[in-house]
Amino acid sequence: MRFKAAIKNIHTFTKLTGSLLLLSKVVWIRLDNDQVRFTVIPERGSQVWAVLSIDSIFEDYSVQSNTPGNTIHLQVSLTHLNRALRSAINATSASIRLTKKDGIPLLSITITTTTFASLRRPPTFEDSNDRRLPSEAPNPTSRAEVEGGNDDSISFQDHPPAPFPSDRETTITQSVAVIVLPPQSVASIHEPTCREPDVHILLPPLLQLKAISERFTKLALPTSSAATGDENLSTRLILSASPYGEFRIGVQTAACKIESKWQGLTNPELDPTQIEGGEEGVREHASTRQKNLTRDEAWATVRVEGRDWGRVLGVGRLGGRVVACFCDDHALILYVYLENDESGADDSVLTYYITSYSQ
Repeated sequence: MRFKAAIKNIHTFTKLTGSLLLLSKVVWIRLDNDQVRFTVIPERGSQVWAVLSIDSIFEDYSVQSNTPGNTIHLQVSLTHLNRALRSAINATSASIRLTKKDGIPLLSITITTTTFASLRRPPTFEDSNDRRLPSEAPNPTSRAEVEGGNDDSISFQDHPPAPFPSDRETTITQSVAVIVLPPQSVASIHEPTCREPDVHILLPPLLQLKAISERFTKLALPTSSAATGDENLSTRLILSASPYGEFRIGVQTAACKIESKWQGLTNPELDPTQIEGGEEGVREHASTRQKNLTRDEAWATVRVEGRDWGRVLGVGRLGGRVVACFCDDHALILYVYLENDESGADDSVLTYYITSYSQ
């Protein structure tokens, strides 16, 4: 069983693990010949099923195992992995490989950095009253008087020239303990299935949405929760979208009712090649029927836990477009499409599954 690769995009890799860490401390990583998958299934809260193209974060990628497709399953601590990747942010190069030490499997991240020797020191100045600036020690061996000496005369003390600065490479290896999972232990884990979404909509910038969501959550938290920081007391936010390019987020309690609304957003069209039944399947799709309703009736609504929703929105640091699929009063699915600079490269998609609470 072998795995090694050069880390091509350390910033994306670090931001990805950082956003997943907001939801769970452990991630299941699946490596094979075609893709890299990251899966987070916490005991409570939203699930993440991320499928990344290999060239979005790696190059010189190599994986070998005895299973079909050279598949390797790893359970990794996101805390330790993210910490190791953060140390490589300013590295000139970084690589990752699966190793073993004392019988313990490890992900070893090798980081190469370049440092520069210090530049030569500037000359020291001395005034006529022997007040040395900035050095306090005279240098009798090297002194040149300025002509026309008077009370304002200044002399210069030159130091011997230092050697030119030179590059110096430093190599550091960070090791993260992992658990190699046998294929049979993950065979029963499957991505959640949901009914057909009623509304698809392209969300506004997630970082903007995160700031508003966190403000609503804090305003609506019970006083006892705000004072004690009790994580068990939570606020449920109400999210709604319509096929007319509208999106709302709000909170309603006995004490307040707050809502923000966006208009002019994009409702992506369904691709017949991706829908069972092709053109006929699109005509019969739930989202198509939703478009036949009036503007007031066409809203699809879900209720989500405020803190969990705020953690999900942390993926906004990765950029890219986000399509939200609303299954009315059932679930919310977010598809986060990461940007890829290479034309023709496969899309990298993070899929978030968020369950709706009952009214």
